[in-house]
Amino acid sequence: MALTKIVIVGGGFAGLNLAKTLEDKPGHEITLVDQNNYHFFPPLLYQVSTAFIEASNISYPFRRMFQSKSHFNFHMGTLKQIHPEKNTIETDKAELYYDFLVLAMGTETNYFGMENVKRAALPMKSIDDALELRNHVLLRLEEAAESSDPAERERLGNIVIAGGGPTGVEIAGMLAEMGGNIVKKDYPTAASRGLGKIYLVDALDRLLAPMSAKSQQEAAKVLKGLGVNILLNTAVKDYVDQRVIFSNGESIPSATLIWTSGVIAREAPGLPEGSTARGRRIKVDEFNRVSGLANVFAIGDLCIQESDPKFPQGHPQLAQVAIQQGTLLAKNLMRIGDGTAMKPFLYNDKGSMAIIAKYKAVVDLPKGFFKGFFAWLVWLFIHIIPIAGFRNKLKLAFNWFWSFATNDPTLRLIIRPEKKQEHL
Repeated sequence: MALTKIVIVGGGFAGLNLAKTLEDKPGHEITLVDQNNYHFFPPLLYQVSTAFIEASNISYPFRRMFQSKSHFNFHMGTLKQIHPEKNTIETDKAELYYDFLVLAMGTETNYFGMENVKRAALPMKSIDDALELRNHVLLRLEEAAESSDPAERERLGNIVIAGGGPTGVEIAGMLAEMGGNIVKKDYPTAASRGLGKIYLVDALDRLLAPMSAKSQQEAAKVLKGLGVNILLNTAVKDYVDQRVIFSNGESIPSATLIWTSGVIAREAPGLPEGSTARGRRIKVDEFNRVSGLANVFAIGDLCIQESDPKFPQGHPQLAQVAIQQGTLLAKNLMRIGDGTAMKPFLYNDKGSMAIIAKYKAVVDLPKGFFKGFFAWLVWLFIHIIPIAGFRNKLKLAFNWFWSFATNDPTLRLIIRPEKKQEHL
């Protein structure tokens, strides 16, 4: 019997949960396409960027994950074109045939057309981004330690974080903790002379906009207590000569602009005209089927589905949505094979959470809110359990607790690989 060929583009939460739900089901041949050869856990990226945990703690190779699965293939490549009329996709390396295509590429950083920001700011969307940010911050600290010019030390030490959502709040808290503990010990001369400040900037009038008012207030209170300067109703408009320029005309000298201010869906060239909506998200029906196509689906942050009665404007771009959509689509693809009716996707909202600082977090549940140390423990539990498939959960937990207990993680390594000229 011929196997049904399912091509999944994107190995994030949505694509990975789809693949893992299908991996042992007979009758399917799965090809997973991703530009990286590993899956990683985005909620902990900011801890890699602040030298708190190793990148290997939150990442795992696809081939290792599926090495015992005879009907699984991995293709390392980037989607270039979809050919619905031929049931094929074109990557930068090959053309792949599908019976069913699932798009799960997620999002990329949105700079809102600001070319200077795009060129010089530091995003937080990938392992590469996190390691680049870690190197950048440590290099600026080294430069500040050698400088005798107060204005230059201020520019080198000032850190501006654009975006007051969970990622912005989490990295602001972690950098503030790092400045209060590590910088004073590692760079005593620079610290005594005075370094710059941390600024958290958002165009809205509050932090953590998707969360409850109590969570927003707690985040602002804790960050201010750590010395973070919060600038609300303020948008970044440009970044020129290491000076961040704001919508109100004011500016701050800063060698570090961290960009967590927005995302846009990755491009999917070849889809029918009119199949995308705001933020380039792909329009799908209640089964996550792309508008106008019978055998092409989109899941996760990439898609927008307006058929869920509780989310008529589309689901939030959260990991839980992606996980649930990937799992249900796997079951629906099996239902298609069995000739039974598919089930529509309805999001089960389990709440949201954000860590703010050491032993400080906020958790919003459908039936309540809580904060503080217990919320921090819940955050830790929720964010380590999903890494079970990586088989390094205990290592991560140990490293995490040790770093928090000592306030002195040992990962402050500046690693700058040089590109060697290829021998022909």
